[in-house]
Amino acid sequence: MSRRLVITADDLGRDAGSTQEIVALLADGHVTATTLIAVSPESAPAVAAVRRLGVVPHLHVTLTSERGLVPWRPLSDAPSLVDDSGALGPAWAAERAATADVLGEMDAQLAWMRGQGVAPRAADSHAGVLYGLSGRSLLPETLRWCAGHGLAFRLPRDPRPWWGGPLPAPLAAAHEQAVALADALGVPLPATVVTNRRSAGDLGGYPALRDAMLAGLADLPEGTSELFLHPSRADAVPGPAGVVRAWEARLLRDPVWHRALAAEGIEVVSGWWF
Repeated sequence: MSRRLVITADDLGRDAGSTQEIVALLADGHVTATTLIAVSPESAPAVAAVRRLGVVPHLHVTLTSERGLVPWRPLSDAPSLVDDSGALGPAWAAERAATADVLGEMDAQLAWMRGQGVAPRAADSHAGVLYGLSGRSLLPETLRWCAGHGLAFRLPRDPRPWWGGPLPAPLAAAHEQAVALADALGVPLPATVVTNRRSAGDLGGYPALRDAMLAGLADLPEGTSELFLHPSRADAVPGPAGVVRAWEARLLRDPVWHRALAAEGIEVVSGWWF
């Protein structure tokens, strides 16, 4: 078995600047997949832009608003997901939301994408809300929902590269159960998932980010894994977060990165269900 990698740019549609950067990376072949924030006002032009490239984005299930942007509103009637203004609230609010509201909003976001003429093949969770990393897990409901819609789901079979080591015991047990359920339901999962979880302050500079991502390539297991990053222009996302997103965009264009992919013998693909 060979090692394959899906290179994904998350947050298509988050804002105009990020969308422009992601579209450019797709056009140049530096990323092979992207995920769409369907609740954003920028989502419609973002879909139109990637459709012109023949790219079908995955559904980035979004149940929270984004700091620094005008709050997003749900596409469904989901009273337990919104604040008094009718906008999507923070992650803790989504984790306490009624399951029916969560699933109804997921239905609405998927239906919106299909109404735009794109039929996603996979889904994942913006801000990790569905994974239960800081509260209630909605993984069983999500996996059943994916099975019902014929979608793959971003849940790594081996979570250690993403987590940075073994999961804590409660999370490890929940993860093992979720993988078993996905297999029983026939929901495709990536072998593992790699991303950058460090801030600009933690990294200190671009070379540290590149070194970490190169080390991640060397540790990829057999099968199809996914690298997801959040590339953007520094001026599109204010503050230190924008700096990291600009570094991530730089990495994806870096000849050192591309030489490492070739040297490791990693085949770059567009999905983990092939």
